[in-house]
Amino acid sequence: MQGRIIKALAGFYYVESDGKVYQTRARGNFRKKGQTPYVGDEVDFTAEENSEGYILSIEPRRNSLVRPPIVNIDQAVVIVSAKEPDFNSNLLDRFLVLLEYKRIHPIIYISKMDLLKTDSELNQFQEVYREIGYDFVTSKEALLPLLTGKITVFMGQTGVGKSTLLNTIAPDLQLETGEISDSLGRGRHTTRAVSFYNLNGGKIADTPGFSSLDYEVSTAEELNYAFPEIKEESQACKFRSCTHTHEPACAVKPAVEAGQIARFRFDNYLQFLSEIENRRETYKKTAKKIPK
Repeated sequence: MQGRIIKALAGFYYVESDGKVYQTRARGNFRKKGQTPYVGDEVDFTAEENSEGYILSIEPRRNSLVRPPIVNIDQAVVIVSAKEPDFNSNLLDRFLVLLEYKRIHPIIYISKMDLLKTDSELNQFQEVYREIGYDFVTSKEALLPLLTGKITVFMGQTGVGKSTLLNTIAPDLQLETGEISDSLGRGRHTTRAVSFYNLNGGKIADTPGFSSLDYEVSTAEELNYAFPEIKEESQACKFRSCTHTHEPACAVKPAVEAGQIARFRFDNYLQFLSEIENRRETYKKTAKKIPK
């Protein structure tokens, strides 16, 4: 049989197939291969009536996120607050870079819109991100249709209202999480369960582990490709390895001056590039100190 893992808990994997959910375990040969099934995995499995099933094989993954481990994601809702804390394009772009690198479609959701004196405060950013091709929404009514038929995860900085949004659009989510935790005798936020929940014709994941960001992009080339508008303009650069900092005949810097690339986006790119280069220098210095 074939299906998708929708929950992992205490060594059990719950596989959905043709509308039914089967409780399974992983075969021992997965450990020998160094493989671990994750929520979102498409698997072949066996299941007999009234007995535990077994996962036999895992299909190749399209993408993956680490905390918590979830794979084969269609899109991610990045929640950024308008106020308290103030809108932060630098933090937003860090999430977007990660998602571009993972080939996961981003949806930008702005919370706490009621704290703005006027919506025009965000108009500049909305226009820029929509022009790039990102969904940019400011209400749950605009968000819900985007979830239909998709596997979606939610991520955001602590304090931006992620829990409030999830509990508003999926009231059962809090209840189910609490039930799982109570059955294990643990606090609500300490359960090791990772689960998909059905919502609006799609599946969403409760992802408390995304309050901080693991920055996985490690080269200038990867960073270039993680900014779609910079990637497009960079095709006209004289050098393929152009970092858009000091190289002659760069096509990106003139595009910034002409307003074709937003200045704040380019500034964020330059900051991330500097961080990547500093990490590489630190790694080189550390490597030299290690005795051979």
